[in-house]
Amino acid sequence: MTGDLTGGLAPREKYTVQATQSTPALIIYLIDVSASMGLEMNNVRRIDLVKKALVSTIKQMVYRSTKGSRIAARYRIAILPYSDEVDDLLGGIKAIDQIARTATLPELTPMRFTDTALAFQRAEELLLEQLPLMQKCPAPLICHMTDGVHTGEDPEPVAKRIMEMSVPDGNVLIENIFINDHFLEEPVNDPRNWKGILPGMNLKDDYALKLRNMSSALPESYRKMMTEFSYTLQSGALMMLPGSSHEMVSLGFQISASTPIR
Repeated sequence: MTGDLTGGLAPREKYTVQATQSTPALIIYLIDVSASMGLEMNNVRRIDLVKKALVSTIKQMVYRSTKGSRIAARYRIAILPYSDEVDDLLGGIKAIDQIARTATLPELTPMRFTDTALAFQRAEELLLEQLPLMQKCPAPLICHMTDGVHTGEDPEPVAKRIMEMSVPDGNVLIENIFINDHFLEEPVNDPRNWKGILPGMNLKDDYALKLRNMSSALPESYRKMMTEFSYTLQSGALMMLPGSSHEMVSLGFQISASTPIR
């Protein structure tokens, strides 16, 4: 058979499927809890800053999922803290309405090493289980937060495999929040006017360059959503941010929850 099977129609823009009760968005958080996450940044332990931003983002998801007095299960979340092993903070993937009924998240405790490849391998296993059930859902997203170079195997090959996985809405997205304020040519003094990291931008850290290679392009639908929060990320920016301040870490987690909703 030959010819245009689309009937001459332009292909549908990717990353536009809305998160609903019947088509929920899946977000997997990979959180580095190596020993260095116990260090302070702006007089707050890095691990505590990350948890605060994560809790704030979950509250945002609850707000976006609430209709009247009912919370719709528009988001499904897994939180996988990792060091030399991968933990499961929620005990599996949980719907946002289930999480909302929990008073607090379990504590994040700094441990030892930074086996990033192991964390991405666990995320890959979850996606292999979930993708056959998500063909009408928004493309899943992995939000990875780290503050240092990985130990163990190189995480880039498994991250690249994940970025090749897809549903009709688009390929699986990977976002990286790197808690390091020295890899950009210029510091981020005004997060709301920051334009983002572009593919060819010079970065002054070898691991930042690797994380850039492991970061998806920011979908236009996500970028437009962030303009509602008065951020001005540029078209073509990558889903990679320097976690150099509380607001920058919060911005990274907010982006992870910016799936279109109805």
